[in-house]
Amino acid sequence: MKKVVLALAVVVAAGIGAWFVWRPAAPAPDVVFTTLEGKQVSMQDLRGKVVLVKFWATSCVTCVKQMPETISAYNEYAPKGYEAIGVAMQYDPPNYVLNFVQSRKLPFPVAIDSKGEIARAFGDIRLTPTAFLIDKNGRIIKRYLGEYDVAEFHATVERALAAG
Repeated sequence: MKKVVLALAVVVAAGIGAWFVWRPAAPAPDVVFTTLEGKQVSMQDLRGKVVLVKFWATSCVTCVKQMPETISAYNEYAPKGYEAIGVAMQYDPPNYVLNFVQSRKLPFPVAIDSKGEIARAFGDIRLTPTAFLIDKNGRIIKRYLGEYDVAEFHATVERALAAG
């Protein structure tokens, strides 16, 4: 009897594991970002690119610490079909965001989520940094919260860029 229960537990665990591995990726919400320059960019406009949507704040120590790596990844992968969009949180003063973007010469678009609508669309984001890596078909392939493994991030971006 114990062997049957154990075997059944193994089969159930394997099935659950397989579901996590092969489940379809969730589609990214169809939001529109308004950049600091006033340009509107929708998720639909970004189809065909691998996109990082990064929620951050100027008061977030980890966000500030990660920004050089975010810039580096953008500079490396943008010519290959990668885009990054920084989404400043609703509570971040716009003049702080603008100063940060200008002083650090961020090369990618930055939007201010002034009404919190983008954060809500992505699952009511409250913690920063939270980032989503989205494939060329507009599906979320990875969510990052806080610190992350940079090498694993680069490998995931490269796989997504190589995928048809």
